[in-house]
Amino acid sequence: MNELNLDQLIADFVIQNKEKYYRLAFHYVKNQADALDVVHESIIKALSNKETLQNPDFLKTWFYRIVINTSIDLLRKQERSVIVDDNVLSSLDGGKTDHYEDVDLKIALTSLPVQYRSVIILRYFEDFKLEEIAQILDKNINTVKTRLYKALSMLRITLNEI
Repeated sequence: MNELNLDQLIADFVIQNKEKYYRLAFHYVKNQADALDVVHESIIKALSNKETLQNPDFLKTWFYRIVINTSIDLLRKQERSVIVDDNVLSSLDGGKTDHYEDVDLKIALTSLPVQYRSVIILRYFEDFKLEEIAQILDKNINTVKTRLYKALSMLRITLNEI
């Protein structure tokens, strides 16, 4: 496949599935602006590293892996950022209170380590089969099964505590 056709194939695929990739990124980064940034950065990475896509049949799993890795990279960068003191935050507070409900499942999912959260999101929110998840995460199928079982167990414990 020539370079121009591959660019077009990637572009068409991303445009057709943009909502899925936004939703996936949002599950990781938890806000709209960062999710949009992740999708944008993932598209740039995909187009600049298209030579790593050895078989166009694996475009779906290849791009999912890029989105997941870009999301995790952003989360790592955010962990390194400086945390603001509570006094500074209260001085900037406009006095409005959030009226959003805390959803127990979201809290429980957020508490999971990334490798377990990834498997849960891909399996139950993105509806991937275990084999596809193994390809996306570049892990052995048995590793994916073990992580899924462990993640469900951890979620059950967390939800029982809430």
